[in-house]
Amino acid sequence: MGAEADFSEIPAFQVLMAGEQRVPFVFNSPHSGRHYPSRFLAMSRLDAASIRRSEDCYVDELFAAAGTIGAPLLVANFPRAYLDVNREPWELDPRMFREPVPAFANTRSPRVAGGLGTIPKLVGEGLDIYRHRLPLSEALTRIEHIYRPYHARLAELLVRTRERFGYAVLIDCHSMPANIRVGEGVLRPDFIIGDRFGASAAPALRDHAVALLAAKGYTVIQNKPYAGGFITEHYGRPAERLHALQIEINRGLYMDERTLQRTRQFETLMRDLGDFVRDLVALPAQHFLTMPLAAE
Repeated sequence: MGAEADFSEIPAFQVLMAGEQRVPFVFNSPHSGRHYPSRFLAMSRLDAASIRRSEDCYVDELFAAAGTIGAPLLVANFPRAYLDVNREPWELDPRMFREPVPAFANTRSPRVAGGLGTIPKLVGEGLDIYRHRLPLSEALTRIEHIYRPYHARLAELLVRTRERFGYAVLIDCHSMPANIRVGEGVLRPDFIIGDRFGASAAPALRDHAVALLAAKGYTVIQNKPYAGGFITEHYGRPAERLHALQIEINRGLYMDERTLQRTRQFETLMRDLGDFVRDLVALPAQHFLTMPLAAE
């Protein structure tokens, strides 16, 4: 038994969209998965609530409008605590496994050091996930049977979008803890927009996203402390007419982090994000087709 068996009754991920694709945008929710396989839970030392502390709860629902306007929405059903596709494929902590990790594995990244590699060691407030060290085969099967197919599907969506429209825009959707503070603890942002400090997308996309959310009365900042993870960095190649933007939503806007329950503000935020999605995809193509080559 392994990763294949863990997701034999529910797909590890799926694309949600009503009808044909009508806009050059692809939305992605890689951390909102909430199917915790029983085999995985048996390995864990955490209870059913604690293990969800790293989950981007309900982000897939908050961005559901994307699928209704003809933009593919790629949604993970596997949880982030099980596998993090917003990492390099081989960011592995050798202390987690019984056998040596492959020589090509990135064992020294800051994310591995923080316990948040491709196979996470920790959730939420620094809680260890596993009772014991894992067989290395556990990491290998999750990467082979879920990580690689997930990224293959995301890459396919972006390439097909670019072929059809001349460019493609990826919106990578996440949430952040309610206690996040920026600027010496003074500012609590509602949203953080990340474009790798201008490297992953046309500036007009970032500016438009910030303006749309600010017009709704939200506090929005750019790139600090979240400039975009592996997905934004890997797929954001404006010189190739592939643009990627990361959006972080403050969980305090829509849920109780202690109980993981939606608050009364959930529906309001969902409506606002529906407006945001519809206005964002209306940004004229000229902003994406006139980017200079990387060497210029």
